[in-house]
Amino acid sequence: MFRGRGGWAAAVCIAAAACWSGPSAAVSLKSAMASSYMNNPDLNAARAQMRAIDEGVPQARAGGRPRLSLDGNYGLSTVRSVGTSKDGTFDRVVKWAKPTNPRGVALSVEQPIFLGFRTKNSVRVAETSVKAAREQLKVVEQNVLLDTVRAFMGVIRAQVVVNLTAQNVQFLREQVKAAQDRLSVGEGTRTDVAQTEARLSQGLFAYAQAVADLSQAIAVYVQVVGNKPDRLGDVNGVDKYLPATLDAGLEVALTTHPSIVAGLYNIDVASWNVRVREGALKPTVTLQGSVGHRNAGTRAPDDWTDTASITGRLTMPLYQGGEIAAAVRELKETLGQRRIELDVTRAEVRQFLTSAWAILDATKAQIRAAAAQVAAQQLVLSGVIEERRVGQRTTLDVLDAQQDLLTAQVEQVRAQHDRVVAAYSLLAAYGRLNAEVLGLPVQIYDPTEHYYEVKDKWLGLRTPDGR
Repeated sequence: MFRGRGGWAAAVCIAAAACWSGPSAAVSLKSAMASSYMNNPDLNAARAQMRAIDEGVPQARAGGRPRLSLDGNYGLSTVRSVGTSKDGTFDRVVKWAKPTNPRGVALSVEQPIFLGFRTKNSVRVAETSVKAAREQLKVVEQNVLLDTVRAFMGVIRAQVVVNLTAQNVQFLREQVKAAQDRLSVGEGTRTDVAQTEARLSQGLFAYAQAVADLSQAIAVYVQVVGNKPDRLGDVNGVDKYLPATLDAGLEVALTTHPSIVAGLYNIDVASWNVRVREGALKPTVTLQGSVGHRNAGTRAPDDWTDTASITGRLTMPLYQGGEIAAAVRELKETLGQRRIELDVTRAEVRQFLTSAWAILDATKAQIRAAAAQVAAQQLVLSGVIEERRVGQRTTLDVLDAQQDLLTAQVEQVRAQHDRVVAAYSLLAAYGRLNAEVLGLPVQIYDPTEHYYEVKDKWLGLRTPDGR
């Protein structure tokens, strides 16, 4: 396992940082993760979703609170009557009564007394949903930080490969010049020149591909981190955060991993939902009151009335066509589904952690093998060049040795990249890849702050941040 800022990880970063210019300080992996923690849109969207879920608690509590309404009306009324004249001619006479303006106002209040425990259970559903959402937010945070590690190391790997291919092009250009010089003095052949030129073209193609890969890696980095990398610096080790053994890691992860904890909360949510729906089969008791004033709109002194009433209402559902029963059965099946999904999540966590552990072990072996291969290929290239000088090797042998060395160096860079990513992947599978554990230089987002600001709110359209 790599240690802190030393060893091969620092060597890779130094090699990559040499290719960025500018006065700004190098960005470490921890700094990049801090930037993602604050700016990543996926993580910020998950936080916004978390705040929206918090509002479910006051909505559920509203079911037990009084409801007030004010009703007012104003009208224009007139009456037309048809009669006969009183002069004996019996002519029809149409009479219009004087218009009136009837109007009134009423204030009503309704207070639920008992709703079959639906309000109480709905609050439990909302509060448990908040707890589940907090764990899901941790999962999103882990994914974003792991994406940051991959993006950071992707840029380093791509930049080092650009360095290596650029050095290869320079070497091949020197070989082309040397082959042409030998041909001009009669010590070489046109075949040697053609071979070196062909390899140079191949090297230029590899360099162009490496540059394109670097551009893609930078684009991914910008998408995840939120800014373009200037110079990349240290890779921070995570050894001290990893479990000592695979069994110890599994024991902890299978009980505390955010995905598993969220699954447990989701089971509770489904269970409370069943009770909420069953409450529709229980009696309800409400208290209703109203006061009102009504004016007939005439000029008579007694054309108004005041009213006041209070009513207790008991409602006992008897039969709703089987709709409630079907809904309860549906929610019970959903509860069973959540239990099965928890088993699936436990199996996934076990598989992810076991695989990450094995991959990290494999990358350590790959690092050792790649380092030995590079050292050996460097000796081979030096030896072949010396042997060509005395006529024991050909130009093609030198070109082949150089290509083998480049391949070994690229594989070494990839192994180093894979080792860092594997270590952080293991930490994520362990359920500990978060800003607090890593000690990122950021203000830790606390989802409970918003929750406590809104859970008991009775009024107000503005969010706690003033929107």
